[in-house]
Amino acid sequence: MAEKTPHQNTTFDVEGGTAHGYLALPPSGSGAAVLVIQEWWGLTDHIKDVADRLAAADFVALAPDLYGGWITHDGDEAGEMMAKLPAEEGARQLAGATDFLLAHEAVTSQTVGAIGFCMGGGFVLALAAQQGAEVSAAVPFYGVGQAVPESYTGVKAAVQGHYAERDAMYPVEQARAQEEQIRSESGAEVEFHYYEAGHAFHNDENLIGTYDAEKARLAWGRAVDFLTAKVV
Repeated sequence: MAEKTPHQNTTFDVEGGTAHGYLALPPSGSGAAVLVIQEWWGLTDHIKDVADRLAAADFVALAPDLYGGWITHDGDEAGEMMAKLPAEEGARQLAGATDFLLAHEAVTSQTVGAIGFCMGGGFVLALAAQQGAEVSAAVPFYGVGQAVPESYTGVKAAVQGHYAERDAMYPVEQARAQEEQIRSESGAEVEFHYYEAGHAFHNDENLIGTYDAEKARLAWGRAVDFLTAKVV
């Protein structure tokens, strides 16, 4: 059953109202800005942990709560919650989150990075296409869902993708086609990594039984190095 997330700790303005999220600051008190975009489960413990890990790596990390306070650990319910989030609504919240980070006193970068998983990976690509030069690094992990763009011509960010060879939700052939489409349409720097793993291999809550600790460590290290290099 769906329940309320305990992780909201900040609000930010969006077009037509306000939204909520989880903000994690680095020990130094300042750093480059990174958005963390949730899976279809919501703003869960795992997404909070990702933001905390980025803060420990000297980023100011914001995980917007795209479901307005609700989380679930049931796959059918997660699918329903994702389906009820229009791509336009998610994009509206992420645009507000981008503005919030770029104006935040703790942020030292002129651009933001974005990392997201599953549904959030799709929104990472949508955000990069929508926000142009404001997003300097886009890191989708097995991005799927309603927000995956039809066109990548607006992407200015460097893109680092992490996709699974045995992904039942997004076959690897589609991921390879996406990689080539982004490269050809955007002209941006694009690198995709493919892992002998299943969908959601990075999620250590292991809700669908595909978590792979070794592949998760490898992908995470690559992602952090990429964000460190590109978000300035």
